[in-house]
Amino acid sequence: MSARAQVAHVVDEALEASVVGSFTRLGYVARSRLEKWRDPAFVLGRRVVITGATSGLGLAAAARLARLGAHVHLVGRSETKLTSARAHVQLFTSGEVWTHRCDLSLLNDARDLARELSALSTPVDALVHNAGALLPAYTETREGLETTLATHLLSPYLLTEYLLAHGGLAAHARVITMTSGGMYTERFDLAQLMMTVDAYRGTTAYARAKRAQCVLTPYWQRAHAASGVSFHLVHPGWAATPGLTNGIPLFERAVKPLLRTPDQGADTLVWLVGAPTSEPTGGQLWLDRHPRRLYRLKKTHLSAPEEFQAGEQLASWCDERIARALNEA
Repeated sequence: MSARAQVAHVVDEALEASVVGSFTRLGYVARSRLEKWRDPAFVLGRRVVITGATSGLGLAAAARLARLGAHVHLVGRSETKLTSARAHVQLFTSGEVWTHRCDLSLLNDARDLARELSALSTPVDALVHNAGALLPAYTETREGLETTLATHLLSPYLLTEYLLAHGGLAAHARVITMTSGGMYTERFDLAQLMMTVDAYRGTTAYARAKRAQCVLTPYWQRAHAASGVSFHLVHPGWAATPGLTNGIPLFERAVKPLLRTPDQGADTLVWLVGAPTSEPTGGQLWLDRHPRRLYRLKKTHLSAPEEFQAGEQLASWCDERIARALNEA
């Protein structure tokens, strides 16, 4: 290891231990400069689907991937916002940019999107689960599901499993889920995953859904390893996005000077999309192009056997809830 690499490693470890240094723009700037980050080399020609692509991290990732030559598909709830997002992304490429209107709080919409993507002329190389919702009050969809859980967990599960089953993902595709530091506060507990109206707290519901993503991704990696598809989690750090402003305004104001830009928050996502097909190893959590631990608090930790069992149980739970919602809709 060179002297520069040794310094970069020491700085990275120090930043990671500090939490604030790691998650804010300080971590991004220090790591990117010391490690001399460059654009990923294998984006050109890859077909990338990004949910929640009309603002924030999703829009930033879409613009950069388009500039690097990806075939970008934008997914969002609003036709007006999709039109605006496509016009923005189109500024960075001479190629076509596709849009798909889909409300991912609704499983019927997610199923329709899955069918649409499976019918594309070429399969998807990267599926990015970025859509999210942090709601202050309990909200139930017309399919009878709590909105946060439907958006962050059930629709991504349905979309991924459908594409896997129907040949919608390329042989070495990547499924990338954008998570959040909020998940570090919660231990996975299937019995507590779906919150009731009386017990509902928006930040808790959000954190539990994000923790569930951290259980689901390793499960997918184990269950579908033979397919060649790999599954990854990305922590963007603390980035200035509409979701942060609307969902946690007090936190946003407290750390505003240190927040990452959406481009900085989306960097690791873009890097994963453009990495060689044989790497990096799936089933991990990434922040600033490095694998990170899934737990920071002892009270949230699951042992390896507990993680395995949790993944199996969560997948079955998702299958049951999705089947029930689609049959009753």
